[in-house]
Amino acid sequence: MKDNVVPPIAPVTTEGSLADLPVRNAAEASGETAFSRKTASGSWNHVSWAEFATDVAAVAKGLIAAGIRPGDRIGLMSRTRYEWTLVDFATWSAGAIVVPIYETSSAEQVEWILSNSGARAVFVENDQHRATVDEARADLSDLTHVFEIEAGVLDTLREQGASVADAEVEARRDGLDRTSVATIIYTSGTTGRPKGCQLTHGNFLDLAENAIQKLGPVILSDNAATLLFLPLAHVFARFIEVLCVAGRARMGHSSDIKTLLDDFATFKPTFILAVPRVFEKIFNSSEAKASSEGKGKIFLRAATVAIAYSEALDTGGPGLLLRLQHAVFDRLVYSKLRAAMGGRVRYAVSGGAPLGTRLGHFYRGIGVLILEGYGLTETTAPVAVNTPDKVKIGTVGYPLPGTGVRIADDGEILLKGVGIFTGYFGNPEATAEAIVDGWFHTGDIGDLDEDGYLRITGRKKEILVTAGGKNVAPAVLEDRLRAHPLVSQCIVVGDQKPFIGALVTLDEEMWPLWAGNHGLDGVSIEEARTHPKVLEALQAAVDRANEAVSKAESIRKFAVLGGDFTEANGYLTPSLKLKRALVMKDFAEDVESLYA
Repeated sequence: MKDNVVPPIAPVTTEGSLADLPVRNAAEASGETAFSRKTASGSWNHVSWAEFATDVAAVAKGLIAAGIRPGDRIGLMSRTRYEWTLVDFATWSAGAIVVPIYETSSAEQVEWILSNSGARAVFVENDQHRATVDEARADLSDLTHVFEIEAGVLDTLREQGASVADAEVEARRDGLDRTSVATIIYTSGTTGRPKGCQLTHGNFLDLAENAIQKLGPVILSDNAATLLFLPLAHVFARFIEVLCVAGRARMGHSSDIKTLLDDFATFKPTFILAVPRVFEKIFNSSEAKASSEGKGKIFLRAATVAIAYSEALDTGGPGLLLRLQHAVFDRLVYSKLRAAMGGRVRYAVSGGAPLGTRLGHFYRGIGVLILEGYGLTETTAPVAVNTPDKVKIGTVGYPLPGTGVRIADDGEILLKGVGIFTGYFGNPEATAEAIVDGWFHTGDIGDLDEDGYLRITGRKKEILVTAGGKNVAPAVLEDRLRAHPLVSQCIVVGDQKPFIGALVTLDEEMWPLWAGNHGLDGVSIEEARTHPKVLEALQAAVDRANEAVSKAESIRKFAVLGGDFTEANGYLTPSLKLKRALVMKDFAEDVESLYA
């Protein structure tokens, strides 16, 4: 076994809760901007810490007036918006527990989460979400309130809570400490029913306080600001929300990916967080746009220089010629890419899936340092992260203070520390299976390098064993394949088969640009599946992916599927993880055809 256990930096205490943060910030920095809220015209209105604390208390009073008791579970189903964060902190201030629900969830998923958690109330964003809850409500005997944000319920709660004394909210806050459960977040459910992870106020606070010590240049720099656009129902965005409030970094919310670049331009974040697929999309879209303008060769040369420049930073520094080339491309290309992200972004935090060394070096080379990290719902998001003082691209970083990483004899990553959940709600059997001798068993496979940095190589349950007995981790190949602009999703197969194969879906958004750049205007996405130029490009992508593995692990054959794997058709979880078992079941014939 290999261990790397890092002691906490922040003082260890059981005192305080997340509900104390708005009050503390209002007392210490009342006039500073806490949030920027987008208006209908596209401008941003600012909310101070004092205004936020007042708003949180008013909504908390409304919840108390509505009969919400300490310890009650309250569902929250909404896109990422200011009201999400407001309801989050107001619910905690009322002593209750927040149960997030993805805004894309089906009635069956909503029914399971609300019934399993025993929720007494649920906030929904709009009529569509209310209809989803109504469809499930026949089986929700505990549910007494459905609060609709866009129907003006927050104003109603503020009015109804006007008669509740300040002392009542203070008493609810005083009734909490770091051992109190703050939220129950249901896992994405790639297999079986989602399980509710109980995370305490201490899980969030202790982890945030220790993370701030390591991420000071990101969170505590002058005018630090981030624009949240990932779903706040996901633990990654939720932790960043808490981190920003704890570190008093300005926060904005964006819920429409179509307006994201416009929002970046006007909000001007200093750091962003995203999953690798977002960084891939930015790169691929930029390359395709440059090609359509006849500047494709310039962009590719600029990308090559950026990657080489970043790689040189790890091996003694770039030479004179490389520095000159980098300076030229900074004016021609890199500055425009940074401008597209608002012009002030210095850092980006990546999680949810492996980023890949190519993208990591590219972004550092253009002046945006991606801090790749690793964590799960059960760990309150990050247990390890690359920090500004030392980045090792290709790893997910060093364990955060207060966190321990162990590599078991079979390669499984085991974790312990301040962010580890207390257990699965109402499921002691699953809890006992997951936490053994104080170590949480992640199911992920990885290793610790000579400096104690963690590297992820795959999922224990996803390891493929070929008919020849070769163990293959599909994640390495899949991540490289998805980096190609034509590829939307893919699944590497070959368990108990004579060789490794892959099923690929095409990216419908990227197809028009790619087709135009390659003389295929007028060719439909369906026709593209069998077009020789497309198959040639995909074969080249497969060949590049195969460079990362041995011959026995390489993809020998692939097939292009009709349609795509999406959250809407059930093949992706809300956090964009592939439901591998379902894909293998529904596309069994396509898999078998690879070996016919």
